[in-house]
Amino acid sequence: MGDFIVRNAKLEDLAILLEFEQGVIKAERPFDPTLAEDPISYYDISEMIKASDATVVVVEHDAQVIASGYAKIKKARHYLDHEFYAYLGFMFTRVEFRGMGVNKLVVDELQKWSVSKGIKEVRLTVYDENVAAIRAYEKVGFKKHLIEMRLTDFEDI
Repeated sequence: MGDFIVRNAKLEDLAILLEFEQGVIKAERPFDPTLAEDPISYYDISEMIKASDATVVVVEHDAQVIASGYAKIKKARHYLDHEFYAYLGFMFTRVEFRGMGVNKLVVDELQKWSVSKGIKEVRLTVYDENVAAIRAYEKVGFKKHLIEMRLTDFEDI
């Protein structure tokens, strides 16, 4: 295995990043019955690449993009002890590179970017049943914080 290179995404990466986005959607679909039928899109990747309040990073291996992630600065709720935080998303690693520390490279780079923007709080969301993703995030230091719940069956009312 050669080295992994972490860098900012470029618009020229858009085709592979759109493939990764569909990989994220495919992985999350079993956990979320509320997702609309394909084709769907989660992100405006080109806008995030150009934005000053967001960053998209990729990991390269042997000149091939193999992973991605983004951080976006968001305003925190008024009652929290911080005004802004960085929200992480679009975490995708090609299957054959999972378990090799690639996700940590992405998270570390996004944390560095967040710190450079004066941000001290980093958050992400993950489906409660997505045990593999939760393990990966815990492995790089994230801790569970909240569980969002929903109610959809109102027939008994």
